[in-house]
Amino acid sequence: MATDLVIEERPVDDPELARLLAAAFDELVGRYGAEGRSQVKDGARYLVVLDDDSAVACGAVQPFESSHEHAGDGEVKRMYVTPEARGRGLARVLLTCLEHVAREAGHPTLRLTTGHLQPAAIALYESAGYRRTEPWGKYLNQPGTHCYAKSL
Repeated sequence: MATDLVIEERPVDDPELARLLAAAFDELVGRYGAEGRSQVKDGARYLVVLDDDSAVACGAVQPFESSHEHAGDGEVKRMYVTPEARGRGLARVLLTCLEHVAREAGHPTLRLTTGHLQPAAIALYESAGYRRTEPWGKYLNQPGTHCYAKSL
């Protein structure tokens, strides 16, 4: 991992964040089709990982609003690392920082979804202590979707 690694919160209209999000969308749509895209809510907090001043990863935390049962929980969205920066532990560092943001926001649990065509993401989340849960919301009838939660 580079020694010049910086993680910053960025506004949704940040150009470097927009470039990373576009790449993430392209990859998801390439794997899953148009249904691979899901909305990020207004008010989500985005983090960008800079490696030697180059934006190479991003992720967001937003309030989870699927049911009253999980009111107050947070949800990870848009975890993405550029292909050239993968395999160096950046996703794990980013996930840890997103968990910190969620704790600061008062979320008792952090939830997320990923798909069966993303084995590296599944391995990361499971090794970071996330446990499979029942699907929620739009994921109820999507058998390839893996839903996870972790108590903070």
